[in-house]
Amino acid sequence: MSRYILKRLAMLIPVILITSLLIFWAMSLTEGDPALILAGDKASPEKVEEIREELGLNDPFIVQYGRYMKGMVTGNMGKSYITKKDVFKTFMQKLPNTLALGGAAVLIAIIVSIPLGIYTAIHQNTFKDTAGMVFALFGTSMPNFWLGLMLIIIFALNLKILPSGGKSGLASLILPAITVGFGLAALITRTTRSSMLDVLRQDYMVTARAKGCSEKRAILVHALKNALIPIITAIGLQMSLVITGSVLAETVFSWPGIGRLVYDSISKRDTPMVTGAIIMSSVLMLIINLVVDLVYAFFDPRIKAQYSRKR
Repeated sequence: MSRYILKRLAMLIPVILITSLLIFWAMSLTEGDPALILAGDKASPEKVEEIREELGLNDPFIVQYGRYMKGMVTGNMGKSYITKKDVFKTFMQKLPNTLALGGAAVLIAIIVSIPLGIYTAIHQNTFKDTAGMVFALFGTSMPNFWLGLMLIIIFALNLKILPSGGKSGLASLILPAITVGFGLAALITRTTRSSMLDVLRQDYMVTARAKGCSEKRAILVHALKNALIPIITAIGLQMSLVITGSVLAETVFSWPGIGRLVYDSISKRDTPMVTGAIIMSSVLMLIINLVVDLVYAFFDPRIKAQYSRKR
């Protein structure tokens, strides 16, 4: 298992380098001169050029990228053009809020989707199964921002039982988490149903029942245990949906996370903050995928056996 972990960690380094290079290159192509933004519209050309030299904007692209990555390793990703605050520190201040939103969304999705997926699989080709699949179809096709607006109208404006936005306690997390987790729950429901149907047809399930195993134990212990690997894979593959969904939800609900930070920075053309936040978000996404891979390896005996034979 340790060999697998080391291999995954080694693969992470070039992926981070390539991802950061592409993002840095894309941001360098955006319209607007950072020196002109800092100097102001009324600044003289000489003043603008002086700022360009101070920022190193006249250096070759590869030199700028190398300097940026060196600073990133030490936690120095520059300062915001607008707030003058350190980019890395600002990102780290917003990160817990985004992780809380993403974690709550995944938790809601798992609590709803796995029992629903099992239930629909047990009642295959019935009205209950059809109702569950309608929910899954509805969840995968509905835009996050529209769902968020509908939740605000119903629960905040009409019923007045939940806050419409901001961060003012646990109650303010409920609507954004439902908004992000709804689509994920729909996808996991479909995966759970499909995986459970496949497992329930296996010979060992017939054998378990023939030996007197109760239906509840056969489903929750034998079937679910063997159906978990595709479910974990589906959750891992959809973590990008959680991150992108968080960006929209944070904007709709004014949740003070990374998504809101990126949105505000783009509107104000704050290039250092946008670049730093996107690169760090990409690194975060890669780390989350690594953790999912490790969890997958823990549950999949084939991976354990493969790396045990190589010792």
